[in-house]
Order: sequence, then structure tokens, then C-alpha cells
Amino acid sequence: MIEKQRVAQGDATLYDVARLAGVSAMTVSRVINGTKRVNDDTRERVATAAAQLKYEVNVAARAARVGSLRIGLLYSNPSAAFLSAFLVGAMDQCSSSGARLILEKCEGQRGWRDAIDNLVAGGVNGILLTPPLCDSLPVLKLLAELDIPAVAVATARPSKSTSAVRIDDYEGALSMVRHLISLGHRDIAFIKGDPKHTPAQLRYRAFLDAMEEAGLEVPPARVAEGMFTYRSGLPAARRLLEQSERPSAIFACNDDMAAAVVAVAHGMRLEVPRDLAVCGFDDTPLATTVWPNLTTVHQPIGEMGQVAVELISEQIRCQRKRLPSVVEHRLLPYNVVPRLSSTRDWKASA
Repeated sequence: MIEKQRVAQGDATLYDVARLAGVSAMTVSRVINGTKRVNDDTRERVATAAAQLKYEVNVAARAARVGSLRIGLLYSNPSAAFLSAFLVGAMDQCSSSGARLILEKCEGQRGWRDAIDNLVAGGVNGILLTPPLCDSLPVLKLLAELDIPAVAVATARPSKSTSAVRIDDYEGALSMVRHLISLGHRDIAFIKGDPKHTPAQLRYRAFLDAMEEAGLEVPPARVAEGMFTYRSGLPAARRLLEQSERPSAIFACNDDMAAAVVAVAHGMRLEVPRDLAVCGFDDTPLATTVWPNLTTVHQPIGEMGQVAVELISEQIRCQRKRLPSVVEHRLLPYNVVPRLSSTRDWKASA
């Protein structure tokens, strides 16, 4: 039974409405989003239950809004630089297509349930999943149960049942390590990303494979843990640079953490790249904001935002026309962008 206090406060959720109406959460979602696969009797029961529980959705208005596209974007503990670059592309595409983009942040380990409920309550027709939520099986399962189209952004192992847009993270990281080796580096350290994010796993595997390919060992002390944030990159960089023998280069799993490496190096009065080469991944605006500018793997994040909106828009249109939705996986190109943080004459200037 629903707690009376919570109902009185108007805090009922989509699931509470479903229980009171005697229907599934998927059915409530369909009513809210105005899909036609619900009979009038069921639609009325859902509307009545929502009114009784003070569920903060005007169900009739949501059901009538079938012409416009309302796209949700779910994010959690992101790289701020990645998210901002992605938003620019997504908002540009939404603007040109007449869609609205609604953002919702996940708080805590299970906050994604409340976040999804908020998006559904806001009448979204589909949801974009940014890292690391793009790899969350519980999130994908819930969206499928609610009959909400989704697109996974920057996942390295896209689900067969979910559209996705990504690059080849393994080959991108492999190319970066080969680039460092071509500059003469043999002692290269690595900062990992969020272990729940598949690209982080592939980038680390590519680092190990490239080092093995070159006949170079990777002692455990040359690998540090990170979480894709600038803040997590600071202790990781200190751990690597406070060793009695420092590596000649550090490859961080993204630009945020690479920027943290540069900051720590400066604090230790090390000169980049004379004393230490630093490389990142993503080529976010941050890569050209820090000094020296970061060598990085360019991921077309803005274009990924545009493509993600295109894919979700097409899925929504198919759903409205009761057509089968086609799952599409878009693989976009990457390239290594050499900049001052790993300049070729690092040995000559040492």
C-alpha cells in the first residue's frame, strides 16, 4: 500500500499510479506519452489514479501532445567536458528538428529509477543514455519494460536491442600508445576510467596490448585508478609521479584526468613535455584550454550528440506509426591529435 504521507505530499511515482490503476508501469508510460496502444477504459483508469495520487503529470495533456518530440537525456557522474560538448551537438540537432531536450541527473547508486520516472513524468518520448549509464543493464531493461526508446552514447559494447553511437575505443587507444612509442617513450603509465564504462575497459586493454606488442612491460605501479573526473585524476597522477622513478609519459583515459596530470606535474615543478609527456582521450574543449595543449584521441562528441538525436527521433516516429523499430549502431571515425603535451622533440629538450 502507498504511504499516505507521501501521497499527501504529491510524491507518488509512476509505479504507484500503476499499482492503484491495476496496470503495468509500461501501460502508465504509454498513456503519459500518448501512444495509441491503450484503450479508453485503461486510459481513464490511469488518469483517475494519477489524480487521486496527485501525480504531477497532466495525463490528458501529455496524451494529447503527439506532434512534438520530447527527448530526455540521462546522465550520472559525467566528464563535465564530455557532457558539455555532447550537449552542444544534441541541442543543435533538437533545434533544427523542433525537438525539446530535457536533462535529468541521477543521484546515488539507484537514483536512475527516480530520474527515469521524472523524465517519463515530463512526457519524454525517448531517452539518451550517456556514460556510464549507457552500459547499465538495469537501466536498459527498465526502459524496455516502459516501452521507452533509448539510444546508448559512447558504449563500447552496444546491446543488440538498443541503438547506439560510438567510436572504436580500442583502436583509438591503441593508436595513441603507438604514437607515444614512436616518439621514443618506453616507460608509459596509464590512468584508468570508470570500470563500469565499457570504453574504459577497452582503452585499458588496448594500452596493455600495445605495450606487449612493443615488447614493453607494464608493472602494476604504472597503472592508477580513475573515474573520468578531473578530481579523480589528481590522486592518480600523484601516485604515478611521486614514485622514485617516474614514467616518461602518462596516458590518461580521458582529457579531464589528463588535465589533472598536467596540474599535478606543474605543482611538482615538472615541465610538460620536457620532463613528462601527457596524453588524453576525447578531444574535448578542455584539451586546448590547458597549457600545454593536450595530445589526445579525437572523438567527434558534438557529432555524436547530433546522431543520437537523429536515431532517437526516428525510433519515436516508428513507435507512433506502430512500425517496427530498427536498431542501428553508428560507428564514427576517430583520430590521434598530436599537440604540445607530447611534442616530438621531448628528448632533445630534456
